[in-house]
Amino acid sequence: MTVIINAIIKPKAGKEAELRKELIDVIAPSRAEAGCIQYTLHEATDQSTFVFYEIWQDEEALQSHIETPHYKQYRENVASLVEAREVYKLQKVN
Repeated sequence: MTVIINAIIKPKAGKEAELRKELIDVIAPSRAEAGCIQYTLHEATDQSTFVFYEIWQDEEALQSHIETPHYKQYRENVASLVEAREVYKLQKVN
């Protein structure tokens, strides 16, 4: 069963552009992973909020993503740039 992730990320004040770069940098390697169906980044027009919308083939693909070196490096790189992060696992209702 597919796994849908919605991650809402708020940057610290003054860190918007730096965070945006780090978020963009993680897209290509994540999309190249086995089991990645969709990995899309959205942003508010003022860069006050970033939203990832992800679809993974299954839970195993998602867990493999979390364990990749590029994802671990991304999390380390953004640790000092993020004010808040909310991550939701979603299921289709209809």
